[in-house]
Amino acid sequence: MLTISGDLLDRIIRAAEDALPHECCGLLAGRAGAAPGETVVTRVVPSANVSEAKREDSFEVDPQVRFDLMRALEGTDERIVGHYHSHPGGPAEPSTTDLKMAYETDLIWVIVSVKDGRAADVRAHGVADDRSAFHPIVLNRAD
Repeated sequence: MLTISGDLLDRIIRAAEDALPHECCGLLAGRAGAAPGETVVTRVVPSANVSEAKREDSFEVDPQVRFDLMRALEGTDERIVGHYHSHPGGPAEPSTTDLKMAYETDLIWVIVSVKDGRAADVRAHGVADDRSAFHPIVLNRAD
């Protein structure tokens, strides 16, 4: 289960809507939650989409943003727990391109579906250890 505050989730949704017609992206920092298997998001760190491919259907987090976040998290109980991106006009489900880019199986993928200029759905996904598929993760909005 991934738990995220309403404020942080709303920031991701706004970023997805504002990035149209491109995909937005960013990193999620967090820590283990109280419930077994729970991850709690503590920070949402936006990034420019630096993909060299068509940004309408691909994303890449700026490596400098990741490096800076890793440095900021040193000595804390937080770590990078995942990232987020949007699918303009598509579902909140991982694409075949997403699966090809799923190198780190411990990271959670949050995907925002944006249709007609508005966020239509938000879902969380994990990656199988062998990188063969994604699986759904319960997304818990904590208000």
